[in-house]
Amino acid sequence: MRMHIELDDELVSKVDALAGHRGRSAFVRTAIERAIRTELRWEQLETAAGSIADDGHEWDKDPAEWVRQQRRGDSRRGG
Repeated sequence: MRMHIELDDELVSKVDALAGHRGRSAFVRTAIERAIRTELRWEQLETAAGSIADDGHEWDKDPAEWVRQQRRGDSRRGG
């Protein structure tokens, strides 16, 4: 699909310097895809914020020991 967007000359010059005149579309497509992934990631983080209680975790007493136990229980780890 084609889309019409307006960019100032300075921004187009920067895009051309990075992507070349013939690489504009691919550069803009990649930039938009990255921006969308970033926005979606922030939405997920904001949705998850506060979903775990601030206290009463298994790791509260000794976080280092809790991590060691988690590592020992992981069958994918060797050694």
